[in-house]
Parts: sequence; structure tokens; C-alpha cells
Amino acid sequence: MTTALVLGATGFIGGHIALAALREGWEVRGLRRTPGSTGHIGHAPVQWFQGDLDQPPSIAEPFQGAEIVFHAAGYYPRSSRRVAEQVARSVRQTRAVIEACRRGGCHRLVYTSSLTTIGHPQPPARLADERDLYEPGSLARSAYYECKYAMESEAFRAAPSLPVVVVNPTAVFGPGDQPGGIASILVAVARGWGIAWVEAAVNAVDVRDVAAAHVRAALDGRPGERYILGGHNLTLRELLTLAARLAGVPPPRLRLGLRWIDLAVWLGDLFPPLDFAGNHLRAIRRWQGYDCSKAARELGLRPRPLEETLRDALASVRKGDR
Repeated sequence: MTTALVLGATGFIGGHIALAALREGWEVRGLRRTPGSTGHIGHAPVQWFQGDLDQPPSIAEPFQGAEIVFHAAGYYPRSSRRVAEQVARSVRQTRAVIEACRRGGCHRLVYTSSLTTIGHPQPPARLADERDLYEPGSLARSAYYECKYAMESEAFRAAPSLPVVVVNPTAVFGPGDQPGGIASILVAVARGWGIAWVEAAVNAVDVRDVAAAHVRAALDGRPGERYILGGHNLTLRELLTLAARLAGVPPPRLRLGLRWIDLAVWLGDLFPPLDFAGNHLRAIRRWQGYDCSKAARELGLRPRPLEETLRDALASVRKGDR
């Protein structure tokens, strides 16, 4: 039986990867920092290990004999302060995982990266795809963008001696998201707070489709390649309007100029407690659609209808509110 280790199994995407791996018939191990935590997967038959990526000796045991490792626990900067320090920490954690894979005899590492490492297409007439690279330093004071680029680069550097496949999920929605994640958008909509929209493009995908694609990446992905795991290209206004309709509340009616987003980012830089989404808001002019045909061809990615995804996500949000 194949043994798979999921780093980040208590998280949104990582938990769904663990469930998808169990459906594949694999033995699944999960790494967690907090004893007793199981995230949204509850009593699923996962063998849990406790460890911290900042303390490499603590993570050695679960890697032993794990043929497939899913790294869905990449460092997540919560602010854009001390960017260099945060980048250095993210690189150390990634190196610790790579070294543990080598020592444990891992056959395949699937690294969950981010849409932020996908740059703007050249020429701009086409959708962005895996060929387009984020240019480090091109977004002022974004620890998130810089860390995600640094971690993905570190994963690719390991590729010659360790079979590494990189996947880049877009905006992921679905059941099981936790407070503070992208579900906060749906929480606001469900409570009737989604009164405004800004001109921005998004690509939305179901977490269950993303998890299934991770499993296919472990089986069929080409080492040294990356795959955009996306679903539906649409505007932010269209996304909010659909979510509002499903929630039974009025859709957003106020167009918010980007200068107000710039103000929110500026205030977050001045007063860190207000920097709740500055990492992403400061990049709103970079939001874009994506060409996900490579993952469709090679990993069998077939996104389900967005309405199904948002309906299930809203149901999960409402359940969490009770």
C-alpha cells in the first residue's frame, strides 16, 4: 500500500488532500503542530504526527517510509513587515522539508505553491499560464509574494535529485475553509456586507477538485514541472453577485475605486493591526485570469460548476456560524 504524508493536513487544502489520498486507498499520515488538532477532517483515519517545520528534528519520523509527500504547509506571512526575515524563514522551512524527503526515501514531493508565482503573460493578449513567472521585488513590500516565490524556487532547485511536482492553486473555495481564509469573502456576503466591488479578474476553483489534482500530480505529474490548478475565470463582481444570489442577499451595487484599496493598504502599513489583507490587496492590479489547460491535459483537472462550489462553501460557512 502506498504511504502518503500530508504536511498541512489540518488546513483547508491539506485536509482535502488527505481525504483524496484516503479515497485513493493510500495509507495517510498527517503532520500537525497542535496536539489533537484535526482541522475539518475530524475522525478520518489519518495517522497523526506532531512536528514543527521550524524545528527539523521534530519532523523526521513521519517522513520515514513515506513514498509520497504533499507539502501544503508552506510558510504564510501574515503581514508585509520584515520581508527579508520572513523570506529567510520560508526558505529554511522548505529546505527542511526537502532534506527530510531525501532522508526518508520519498519517491515524489508534490509542493503546493501559489497563483502569486505566476506572472503576467507576454504578450498580454493571452491568459497567464505556467510559462509566466513572477519577478521578485516587482511588488513593493509584499512578504507573501516574495516568500511564495522563494519557496517555489527552492522546490525547483531540489528537482534534479528529488522528483518534485509543483502545483499552483488559484482562488480556492469549498467546504471546510476556516476563519481568516478566503471564506471570509463568503462570510461577508452571507451576512449582507458585500455591498461593494472593485474592477478585478479572478479565477475560482473548488477545493475538492484541487485535492484530486494533487493526487493525480503525485501519480502522473512530470517532475520539474508546475501546474496551475484553476477553474473559472470571471470578474470579482460576478463572483460576489453569484455568491449573493445563492445566499439570498442583495448583490453588491457600489463600484469601489482602486484608490480606496490603496488607502486600505497604506493604513495597514502604518497600523499593522489593520493589515488584515494587505498582502493580497496591494496586488489587486495584478489579479488576472489563468489558462489551466495543462492541468486539464496532464492531471485530468475537470472543475465542477462554480455554483455548486459556492453553494457548498456557503453551507459550510453557515454551519461554522452556528
